[in-house]
Amino acid sequence: MVTILSDSFSLINSWINDLRNVDVQADRLRFRRNMERIGEIAAFEISKELEYREVEITTPLDKIKSREIAVQPVITTILRAGVPLFQGVLNYFDRADCGFVAAYRKHDANDYFSIKQDYLTCPSIEGRPLIVADPMLATGASLIEALKDLLTHGKPSQLHIVSAIAAKEGMETVSMAYPEAHIWIGALDEKLTSKGYITPGLGDAGDLSYGEKLQR
Repeated sequence: MVTILSDSFSLINSWINDLRNVDVQADRLRFRRNMERIGEIAAFEISKELEYREVEITTPLDKIKSREIAVQPVITTILRAGVPLFQGVLNYFDRADCGFVAAYRKHDANDYFSIKQDYLTCPSIEGRPLIVADPMLATGASLIEALKDLLTHGKPSQLHIVSAIAAKEGMETVSMAYPEAHIWIGALDEKLTSKGYITPGLGDAGDLSYGEKLQR
């Protein structure tokens, strides 16, 4: 299942416009905060899909029966570009456990790439909702590699993937690999370049958040 958050016009459209806009991108704080905001909106929508249990709350005057999340999710991201989007999700699921994956594109002399993954830390996800924050879902290759390793930590009760911008090809690739996943997308772009970058996209989310990196 795929939900495109910007299909219903709201503030999220303005935040995505700012993320894409080269005149706004120079403000790293604003860029990171807009990524957070998209994560927060996605977290709110995901919360509607979770299981709830009945609880009794004692107020200063009485007791009341209410509901709260039955099982807290595990929130994960792919370092480093995913951190602001991840933080937005965590802002709303503030009792969640967290996991982290280090993966990157290893480019050759022609700027084609393979996926290198060299670090993962994660609690058990057995029977728990798993939320993966990946800001740019381009080819889907790095996300699929990350999920392969994450799912060795258990079978989640639900799988949610959050991306600020996705390419249609990458979204379809991930949906085929993990048909049980609910993919939440800020905006869907139609194309990838010949070298696997989303267009029109927004550029490199990691560089725009934290500065240019040395090429490796």
